[in-house]
Amino acid sequence: MSEHHPPLRSYGRLKSRAIKPRQAALMETLLPAIRAPGGPFDPRALMPDATEAWLEIGFGGGEHMAAQAARRPDVLVIGAEPFQNGVASALRHIDEQGLQNVRVHDGDVRELLARIPDASLERVFILFPDPWPKARHHKRRLLQADLAAELARVLKPRGRLRFASDWSDYVDWSLERLGKAFRWTAERPDDWRMPPADHVTTRYEEKRLGDCAPVFLDFIRD
Repeated sequence: MSEHHPPLRSYGRLKSRAIKPRQAALMETLLPAIRAPGGPFDPRALMPDATEAWLEIGFGGGEHMAAQAARRPDVLVIGAEPFQNGVASALRHIDEQGLQNVRVHDGDVRELLARIPDASLERVFILFPDPWPKARHHKRRLLQADLAAELARVLKPRGRLRFASDWSDYVDWSLERLGKAFRWTAERPDDWRMPPADHVTTRYEEKRLGDCAPVFLDFIRD
């Protein structure tokens, strides 16, 4: 397990608006029950009968995470998100759907990764992260070389990683960094132009806030 990590820093606001009363109540009741452990842990220990363990990094409002967990109740889905409004929204989805296979880390994903052992995940999702499009802000992007290396550490051999973005520069940036740690599986343009069969489109994605159509990059850890 990695021992040295750069100082953690969250960019932007951790809370952007008032949290609705119902969601605020879930932050007090549901979140403590499903929060990922604060110390080192094996994801499988959280759900011993799980067939796989997945991680979604930056789950936004939690739509995709909840939908994937509902489709696959046999899979433990761990979500990491530092922004309180997103966590609160995700808790509503989890509560409404009665999901028992979701755990949440309400903080920086690097803190979470540092606590889990090598080769402990089968799948990782990084969907539409903040693109920080200005060149002087590229250092703020979530996906850096050190994170790619850490994800390669925690993924099992043949483990899968999906990155999606609607900012062309971030797609190129991510392909360069992830391509050094994983094998890109695309064989034809439709493999990155078309949403994968198991993708769940969210309201955020439908807003098309980027400068290109959504691009989906699927990778495998050899």
